[in-house]
Amino acid sequence: MATRRADMFLDLDQDPREDGPRLGDERGTLTEYLRLQRLTLEIKCGGLDAAALARRAVEPSSLSLLGLVRHLAEMERMWFRTRMAALDVPKLFCTEDAPDGDFDGAIADPLVVEEAWRLWREETAFTDRFVADAPDLGLRGHDPHFGAISLREVLVHLIEEYARHNGHADLLRERIDGRIGQ
Repeated sequence: MATRRADMFLDLDQDPREDGPRLGDERGTLTEYLRLQRLTLEIKCGGLDAAALARRAVEPSSLSLLGLVRHLAEMERMWFRTRMAALDVPKLFCTEDAPDGDFDGAIADPLVVEEAWRLWREETAFTDRFVADAPDLGLRGHDPHFGAISLREVLVHLIEEYARHNGHADLLRERIDGRIGQ
């Protein structure tokens, strides 16, 4: 039987992304889109055990849903703690010796899964507080490659980062259990 692309991952009445604010100001719009992308990641990972979350896409890729959670925690930390708040904090998973530690260390261990979600939630909470407390979206941080960067640019970039990786999550989830959809 062929899979229908129109099938939904969730029933619309159960989708937590359907009730967000509309027609907001710029900050509200950007934070809402970021919230929706984060929820999408959680939905795509929902109901899976450690083995499924750590399942790799295809050889030789180290891409997995768990790796995406770890990677996105690393991205939130880098952009908001390091570049926007100028905090001197270490990376979560990546090192000079293991630059892809976020993906390579995504193993089928319930403790690794628990740690990934805990750290992801800590980083998303920091981001949310930072954005809420910022005087405006023109607030500047520093990117070592591009120089000064505004909070607005970082938010748009992070939304793009989640959206791109949620596309990966769609394919990973379909490979795990055939679930497809929004």
